[in-house]
Amino acid sequence: MAGERPAVWRVTGAASVAAITWVTRLVGLLAVISVVLPAGRRGMRGHVAVWLGLPQDATTAAAAVVLAVGVLLIMLASGLKRRKRRAWQLALAASAVLAVSHLGMQHVFGAGVVAVALAVTLVLNRRHFVALPDPVTGKWVAVRVFLQLLVAGFVINVALLSVAPSRFMAPLSFPDRMAEAALALFGVSGPAEFHVEWMDDLTATVGLLFGLGAVLLAAYFLLRSAEPAPHLSEDEKARLKALLDKHGARDSLGYFALRDDKFVVFSKTGKAAVTYRVIAGAAIASADPLGDNEAWPGAIEEFLAVCRRHGWVPAAMGCSELGATAWARYDLDVLEIGDEAVVDAATFTLEGRVMRGVRQAVAKTKRAGYAVRVRRSEELAEGELAELEALAAKWRGSDTERGFSMALGRMGDPGSVLVTAEQDGVVRGLLQFVPWGSDGLSLDVMRRDRTADNGINELMISELLLAAKDYGVRYVSLNFAAFRKLLEQGRRIGAGPVARASAKVLGWMSHWVQIETLYRFNAKFQPAWVPRYLVYPGVRELPRVGVAVFEAEGLAGRSPRLRRLLRR
Repeated sequence: MAGERPAVWRVTGAASVAAITWVTRLVGLLAVISVVLPAGRRGMRGHVAVWLGLPQDATTAAAAVVLAVGVLLIMLASGLKRRKRRAWQLALAASAVLAVSHLGMQHVFGAGVVAVALAVTLVLNRRHFVALPDPVTGKWVAVRVFLQLLVAGFVINVALLSVAPSRFMAPLSFPDRMAEAALALFGVSGPAEFHVEWMDDLTATVGLLFGLGAVLLAAYFLLRSAEPAPHLSEDEKARLKALLDKHGARDSLGYFALRDDKFVVFSKTGKAAVTYRVIAGAAIASADPLGDNEAWPGAIEEFLAVCRRHGWVPAAMGCSELGATAWARYDLDVLEIGDEAVVDAATFTLEGRVMRGVRQAVAKTKRAGYAVRVRRSEELAEGELAELEALAAKWRGSDTERGFSMALGRMGDPGSVLVTAEQDGVVRGLLQFVPWGSDGLSLDVMRRDRTADNGINELMISELLLAAKDYGVRYVSLNFAAFRKLLEQGRRIGAGPVARASAKVLGWMSHWVQIETLYRFNAKFQPAWVPRYLVYPGVRELPRVGVAVFEAEGLAGRSPRLRRLLRR
């Protein structure tokens, strides 16, 4: 119906889920405190454990269970927040175990009552926890990790008991050593008689460490948000390419949706699509949706439905103002993160005072013997593309390929333009531009030999801009300048203390991430600045989204080896 507000990305029961999340954390924290702090372990003469006549070993084992379950509940709270069905199941089981375990501990009975109340609350609100479990890790990996840690702790303790001299402990038969090692995993004393207290503590610590580790790591693999290896099928690429051919002129970043390491969801009509990648529980969409902007709501709703189904946090990186407006209709927050530099090649010139710096750099490099070649990818000689790819990889400077929303991740696509700077017949610099509609290009790759003269990038860009009309190109999108407005405001005379401090922080960060340097470089070409935005659910989710965006862009995050391990 016209004028009707679209459904937000959150589903019903948000208040109940938030309350259950915090209560679960609180119950877990209280359980840990009840074991760790002396006040929590102080007994009560009339406690149920005394009534039942439970032995000391039973109370010790119960304390170990309470500690493990308490930590587990704190971990489960994150899964409950994302409405994970498996987190709900484990939390229900953990609260029941916690309530029973308190019967074996000699302290306040109220802690068990709180656990029972949590279990009842979970049952009453079970309809809100519908997110699917991790389809990549699966329960069998969790079982394997659980068994591996238990076996490791068991073997280590059997070895310790086998090599211990008689002055440390009374001789034990091999079956008794196995029994002692197995019981230590659950915090229970076995048949061993120790002559020194530290040996008893050592075996107990090893047992509890591996026992608790087995429970907690198995829970992690059961609860970890899905992070499947992304990939676009050939059919999906063809459908995306058709959308770009029809509507690609609207967004300079549209072509980067064809990266191989993305997933895609289409609207039910097929007229729009959202491409994304899943990192650390966040689904990061790439810039604006593709296709007809009138059909964007259908694609966004499909994307948000996928996020709800898997318990992912939705976000979009590098949106235009129109795209951010469309996303904001779904109760998502918007943050301006910088500006894209777009140059009108039809009016570009090296003349004038404002272009003096670029003009001098171009003249200097030309005097040094550099010559520039501008060619479509189809014009490259056989084998030349492979040579350029090898050079680009060599000059990259790191093992990580940076870019996600503003990089393609490969070279030589049809319609792309490659610019090379050569000195004495040797390639010393390379640019790649990808198509932006029928009359535009977007900068994808900018690499140079580290030993090449300064000014080589200015030379290549200016030559491309001057030759653009020969290729039917008018608009050229250059690098993205993060937080440009903050930098400008902080450098102005009379800027306030907050603006100056923000500019200083960004300048300090530029030592590791190119922020100010990219802005200064882009500004040389007198571009039009087009704002770009980050879309995210709210302030509480911003840290997770930030980590995912930094990793997607190749700026920071987990190592590739760790990511491969977690995806197995």
